Amino acid sequence: MKRLPVIFKRQLSNYLSTPSTYFGIAIFLIANTALGFYVGKFLENTPTNLHAFFQYHPWLYLFFIPFISTLLWSDEYKDNAFSFTNTLPVSALELTLGKFLAAWILCALTLSLTLPLVITINYLVIADNSTILAQFIGSWLLAGAYLSFACLVCVMAYNRLIIFGITLALLLTASTLSSVLDMLSHQAPIWVVDSLISLNPRIRFSTIDSGLLTLQDTSYFISMIIAFLTATTLILNFRKS
Repeated sequence: MKRLPVIFKRQLSNYLSTPSTYFGIAIFLIANTALGFYVGKFLENTPTNLHAFFQYHPWLYLFFIPFISTLLWSDEYKDNAFSFTNTLPVSALELTLGKFLAAWILCALTLSLTLPLVITINYLVIADNSTILAQFIGSWLLAGAYLSFACLVCVMAYNRLIIFGITLALLLTASTLSSVLDMLSHQAPIWVVDSLISLNPRIRFSTIDSGLLTLQDTSYFISMIIAFLTATTLILNFRKS
């Protein structure tokens, strides 16, 4: 794992030197702020936390995560760069972790730009900062789970538009799974429906968004990250061989 920091720094540098990265971050922040103030009615409900903003993160991530994921691996396929990368003494695990961690840190930096909201709510009311912290952690875990899945899609697709489209479609399917299962609740055993609904990342995040950062929900997101990154590493090893 000696080369992991090098890959991480290179990928993070690519993000920070690409204008489209800042465009994506700006759109995410503007949309989140607009939804929180005008749809979530943040100022009208005398809130003590940032639920008015964080409740929309699962939906905003459906576009933000596929957008930044197009920059993860697409450059490796350009001009036979991926073939050149395969000749370097870098393991598939180092490549996967380095790129994933860089994108996940970018998500953390994006979330940190919403800290003025924390200052605002602490100025207006006596804020529930423990719940706000849980909301930040939950949002970051959700972003990590989505990113790990995007990493898997990226090593199977070559075109940025295809990567964006496939990632968006599959994440949207996962996020709306509970709505579909609710309609089928009378046609399947309740325990089957409940078990499948519990796999919905949006449902898990909504629990954390309410201030309940449990070990079960945290383990769920971490398990998703490990599973998808493992699958990504296995595919890269298969291609190398």
